[in-house]
Amino acid sequence: MIQVLVTGANGQLGHSLQARANRYPAFAFHFTDVDTLDLCDAEAVRRYVVDNHVNYILNCAAYTAVDKAESNEALCERINRDAVRHLGEAAQAVGAKVIHISTDYVFDGTSCRPYVEADPTCPISVYGRTKLAGEEALRAVCPEAVIIRTAWLYSEYGNNFVKTVLRLGAERDELRFIFDQVGTPTYAGDLAEAMLTIVAQAEEGHFVPGTYHFSNEGVCSWYDFTVKILQLAHLSKRVIPIETKDYPTPAARPHYSVLNKGKIKATYGMTIPHWEASLQSCLRQLLNS
Repeated sequence: MIQVLVTGANGQLGHSLQARANRYPAFAFHFTDVDTLDLCDAEAVRRYVVDNHVNYILNCAAYTAVDKAESNEALCERINRDAVRHLGEAAQAVGAKVIHISTDYVFDGTSCRPYVEADPTCPISVYGRTKLAGEEALRAVCPEAVIIRTAWLYSEYGNNFVKTVLRLGAERDELRFIFDQVGTPTYAGDLAEAMLTIVAQAEEGHFVPGTYHFSNEGVCSWYDFTVKILQLAHLSKRVIPIETKDYPTPAARPHYSVLNKGKIKATYGMTIPHWEASLQSCLRQLLNS
C-alpha cells in the first residue's frame, strides 16, 4: 500500500481530502493534525514518517489567521516555516515526495495580469512573509517538492467566506463587501482532487517537482463573489460595494491575486472548473445538509 501522510487534516483542505480518500483504494492515508502530530517537533515528524513508511506528504497545515498573524509572528513562523522545513527534512531522508500548499499572499498584488510562478514575490503581511519563508525552507531541504500556491479557499468545512456570507445573508437585509480586491475563489474539493491527481500520476512515474499555481478559473471581486453566493442560495439581499479603505484590517491584502494556472494544467493534464460551477456544487451540499 502507498502510505500518504496528510497534515492539517482538520482544516478545509484536509477535510476535503478525507472526503475523497475512498476513491483511492491503493493509498493508505494517515490523517493528522496538531493533536496527533506536532509538526514543530522535528524529531516527532522524522519518527512518524519513518515508522509509518510514508511515501507522500500532503502538507495542508498552516497558520492562516491573516490578521492575527500580525501580532503572532513567532507562532506563525514556527508553523508556516519551521514545520515545513521539518516535513521536508523527514521526506528527504526517506525519499518521500512532498506536495505543499502555499498562497497568493507571497505576491504584493500590484500586478494587472495573472501571476505566473516565476513572477517576483513581495509579501506585504506577516502571513505572506512566513508562507514565502516556508516555500524557501522546503526548497532548500527538499528540492524535489511540489509547491502549490492557491487563493481564496472555501469549502463545506470549517469557517470560510462562503459560510460567512450565508450567515450574514440570513441575518441582515444589507451587506457591504469589497470590490477593489480581485482574485479567484478556490473550492477546496477541486484543490484536493488536484493534489490526489499528482500523487496518482507520480505512482505512474510522472512527477514533476516545482512551484505551481492553482485556483478555479475566472476572475471576480469579493463583492461579485458575495452577489453570486446570495443569488445561488436564493437570498435576495442588497449588497453594497465598498473600497478596501472603508474596511481597515491589521494585515494588508493583495489588491490583485489572480493566478495563471497554465503550468499545472499543462504539466499534469488538469481541467479546472470555473469558480461559479464549483461554488454551485459546494452550495448544493451546504444547503442540503
